Amino acid sequence: MASRRCLRALTQTTAFLLRNPSSISSLTVPSFPHANASSPIFTRPTSAFAQWPHLRYFSSDKQGNHSDEDAIGDEEQEQEDDDVSVSSGKKVYTAEEKEAEAEAIGYKVVGPLRKDDSVFKPFEPVFAVVQIGSHQFKVSNGDSIFAERLKFCEVNDKLILNKVLLLGSASQTVVGRPIVPDAAVHAVVEEHALDAKVIIFKKKRRKNYRRTKGHRQELTKLRITDIQGIEKPQNVLAEKPSKPAKKEQEKVAVNA
Repeated sequence: MASRRCLRALTQTTAFLLRNPSSISSLTVPSFPHANASSPIFTRPTSAFAQWPHLRYFSSDKQGNHSDEDAIGDEEQEQEDDDVSVSSGKKVYTAEEKEAEAEAIGYKVVGPLRKDDSVFKPFEPVFAVVQIGSHQFKVSNGDSIFAERLKFCEVNDKLILNKVLLLGSASQTVVGRPIVPDAAVHAVVEEHALDAKVIIFKKKRRKNYRRTKGHRQELTKLRITDIQGIEKPQNVLAEKPSKPAKKEQEKVAVNA
C-alpha cells in the first residue's frame, strides 16, 4: 500500500510540474553544509535544467534528425546496389583464365568451323581413349559422344582434346603415363542439350518426410573428326570373291 501511495504522489507532482514550466525553473539544488565554494563541483548553476550536459530534442521535426535519416537511407541504398551487383553479375574471365580452365578440363578451343573446312574424313581403323573432366571415352573417327557441358565453346566450334590416355590400331598400342605425348583428338561441337530427367526421391520412415526433385544434366555433343599421334594403316578394300560359276548339270540320258 505504501508503494502505491508513493507512486500516486509522484505522478501527481510530475503532472503539476509539466503543467507549470515556471515552477520547474524555480527549483534549486539544496546547499551542502561542508561544501567548499572554490570546489568546481559546486560552481554550476543551481537550475535543474542546467545540470544536463547538453540539450536533448525529443521532437522528430529537427534538422539533425532529417540529415541522419538521409545518411542512413543513402548507406542502405548503396549496400543494396552492391548486393544486387554481386548476386546478379557473373564472373568475368580473361582470355588466359579461359584457356587455363579449358586445358584443366581437357580441351582447347581452336575456333569456329568454316564452310571450306574439310574436317570430316572417312573412317580410319584407329581408336583413342580421351579424358574430358572426370569421364573417359573410347572414340574413333566419326564417333559422337556426350560430355558434360563444356564452357567457353559454342556450337560449330573446333576443339582439340589433349588428354589422350591411350592410342591403338590393328598393329600397335600406345599407352600414356598418364598422357600420351604429341597425341591429340580433334572434334567439333554439334549441340548443347539436356539429358533425360532423373528423379531424386528421399524418404524417412515414420517422420512424415518425403522429398521429390528432378534434375536434367547439361550435355555437349561432340563429333570426333581426327585422331593424331599414331601410324594409321592404309585402308585396303578387300575385293569380294567372285561367285563361282554354276556348273551346269549335265543331263544324262537314261536309257530305258
